[in-house]
This record gives sequence, C-alpha cells and structure tokens, in this order.
Amino acid sequence: MTSYEGRDPATGRALSVRVEDGRVAEVVAASGPVDGWLAPGLVDLQVNGFGGYDVNGPAVTPETVIELGRALAAAGTTSFLPTVITAPEDEIIASLRAVAAAREADQATRDAIPFVHVEGPHLSPEDGARGVHPLEQLRPPSVDEFRRWQDACGGIVGLVTLSPHYAGTAEYVRALSRADVIVALGHTAASPEQITAAADAGAVMSTHLGNGASAVLPRHPNHLWTQLSDDRLTAGFIADGHHLPADALTAMVRAKGIERSFLVSDSVALAGSAPGDYETAVGGTVHLSAEGRLSYAGTPYLAGAARSLADDVASAVTLARVGLGDAVRMATMNPGRFAGGRGVLRPGAPADLVCFDWAPGDSALSLRTVVRGGRVVG
Repeated sequence: MTSYEGRDPATGRALSVRVEDGRVAEVVAASGPVDGWLAPGLVDLQVNGFGGYDVNGPAVTPETVIELGRALAAAGTTSFLPTVITAPEDEIIASLRAVAAAREADQATRDAIPFVHVEGPHLSPEDGARGVHPLEQLRPPSVDEFRRWQDACGGIVGLVTLSPHYAGTAEYVRALSRADVIVALGHTAASPEQITAAADAGAVMSTHLGNGASAVLPRHPNHLWTQLSDDRLTAGFIADGHHLPADALTAMVRAKGIERSFLVSDSVALAGSAPGDYETAVGGTVHLSAEGRLSYAGTPYLAGAARSLADDVASAVTLARVGLGDAVRMATMNPGRFAGGRGVLRPGAPADLVCFDWAPGDSALSLRTVVRGGRVVG
C-alpha cells in the first residue's frame, strides 16, 4: 500500500490517501504536518489535442491517442474526453476508430477515456458562433449519421455538442438521450425558445459557455441569458485568461453556481508547446505567447486554447473570484459527474490524484506528483 499526503483544497485539512491495486483504499487525516495540496486527478471533458498530439485530421492514429493521454496525465489531467470536431463524416469516423483502437490496445488509455465528445458538425453557420469550425462541413443533426459513428467505434460516443436552431433538434436530442448520450448546446445563435426546447428534450450541458458566440448580441433576450438561467444546463467554461474576461467569467459562474459549473481546457495540439510561431493546417501561421495565448499571427483573434486544465484551475481562482477548493471542484468532481463519477477521492474510486503547490496569485499549479490508476506518471 502506498500513501500520498497533502492538504485538502476545500478545507485545508491534512489528508493521507492510501492506494492499493490501482484504487483508493482509505482517506484519513494525516498523522502530522504536510506540505502542498492533494486533490483528485483532473477531469477534462473537452480536449482536441495537447503536447503536439491531435485527435482530429488525417494523421490521427491509435498511438496518437495513447501518447495524448500520457502527455495529459503528466500535466495533471488523468481523465479526458477526446473531442472530435466538425469534419466530413469519414474523417470523424476515422478519429473515432483511432480512439476506439487506442482504448482496446492500452489499458491506461481505456481507463483515462470514458467516452468521446463530438463537437459538431451540427453547429451554427453564423460567423462568431461557428468559431473555427469549417462552414462547408456544417450540417443538420441526423440520427442515422450518429448511428454510423457508433457502429464504427463500438458505441464510445458519449457526448455531442450541437446548436439547437436546426429543425428536428428535439427528436435528435431525445434519441441520443434515450441512448444515454449527453447532449450539450454550443456554437449557437439559437433563440431562447430553441434553447429551452432542447433542454425540454433532454439537453443537460452548455459547451464553453460565452465562447462560440456572436461578437454582437441583443441585450435581451439572447441565448446566453437563457442558458445561464436554466438550472437543467450545467455549463463548461474556459478559464485560461484569454477566452473570457474576469468579469464575464465571474458573473457566469455566479449565475450557474459552483455546483452547475465546470472547467474545460478545450486545448489544441499546440497546448504545452514552447512559445513561438507555428504553421497549422487550420488557420495557417499562429502565435503562441509565453502566457499561453494562441492567436492568428499578426491579429488579436484567438486560434484555440493552449493552456492545460491545471493552469486553468489556478487562473479560475483569480478570474472567477473563487476559492481554490471551488476551482478544483470545477475541474474534478463536477465534470466527473458526467464521466461515471470520476474526480473524487473515496474508497473504491480509481486512484487518480495530483499533489501540487499553489499560493494565492499563482497563475498555474506546480505539480509535484500525478498518480493515474495507482501509478505515478510524468
């Protein structure tokens, strides 16, 4: 049996977590003073890529997915959803098959990936709301297409993000909900009535709320107010300091409440890379700053998210004006509820945990130890 010690971010109490056979065996008070913090491994419901690895595009292979999981674990994220974005159907299926094959080939990958998130292709065609999703590949939701995805990958699609402005959205949401697939709303300019109808049909989540939205909105009504006010929708937020200003993030988290808020990295392949200029398949030349801002070279426009979820936890303390315990909760237990109950430290749970240093004002968590499935990684 191995023990890991640190302070609980929620209470400040000194804890000792004892691990045996890849599971948490016991959580008790530490017998003496401890240094640093101790929390569950982070759970990220939206990962396009990280550390040079991308789950989208023609080059993705099972090994890509395996290495992506290893890179994320070293950065504190022990569970994640590979997020496949808008593309021709054959490319979406190729990515899904790569994830399925990776889970089949590698136990650690299977443990880290509960299922896949497909973001699109049923998104708004409007500029701003569409984000960087290719206009020519956007299309209405189709249960037949969804079934082809599932047939191709053994049914591992567990979360789909869509814009509910399409005719037939309610029927699609109900079909996916009956199949125990989570439906999220995002990249939308839908009306409040369309948002509400999707929630009535079974949608339960908002994808990176406040982003994937038009630059100019009516004061009221608009889709942001409706999503913020609907308690049936739990909202994801990108707290990297670049996607949402502090006042907006603070107001949104307060509107949803900590219990209905979670953090996502929404990271792309360049996340975790050294600052500099890079050539990408989508968007051409991009610039990654030392602060983790990824933008189209020579412009103020974002080209994706490039910070780890651990970094976003630290940023959320300042940006959302919350305590460390709440920031950690939004990156562990809250998203973990949608991923089979992950993100907790209790007897019988997977032994996924992080030990780290942090002090008020720090822009990142300083990881000491990451444990995934009872094994130290990194």
